[in-house]
Amino acid sequence: MSNPETYAPGAADLAHVRKDGETWTLVLTKDLRHPPEKVWRALTEPAHLREWAPFDASAGFGTVGTVNVTWVGTTAPVEARITRVEPPKLLEYSSSGNDMRWELEGRDGGTRLTLWAVIDRRFISMGAAGWHISFDVLERLLDGTPIGRMAGATAMQFEGWQRLNAEYAQQFGIELPKW
Repeated sequence: MSNPETYAPGAADLAHVRKDGETWTLVLTKDLRHPPEKVWRALTEPAHLREWAPFDASAGFGTVGTVNVTWVGTTAPVEARITRVEPPKLLEYSSSGNDMRWELEGRDGGTRLTLWAVIDRRFISMGAAGWHISFDVLERLLDGTPIGRMAGATAMQFEGWQRLNAEYAQQFGIELPKW
């Protein structure tokens, strides 16, 4: 495993927000150097999710149905209802009333990964900062130089997360959230 202390996130340029009335959707996009099939496994298999995602899953996300997820920093699992699975291109699920959509588009031997996540407006910059870091951790995992998962309260104490949170809040035109 690579040293996570050498990791510093880049500019806050992975995310933007779509607003539809009171519904705010966080959209993050990252180009990865790996084929969609490899990225798909990282998005759907519990062993891979444990390495980069901000939650653990009781089962895989490869079929329509339900999976229990436990978000980092919590102890109670919540149900995720998987509603659409089109390997290795599309995954949709809902958990705690928040819809998530993952799209994988093959490009030049790699994958453009896009996440749409409906999120409470009060936490949108925090979510952008957290997912930004998770995407970076995913990239390093896929590259074979894992740095370990950074999520929840541990990530929030990280200077890089705090900077991203502030930058995304400014970009989205919202007040910096208090936690």
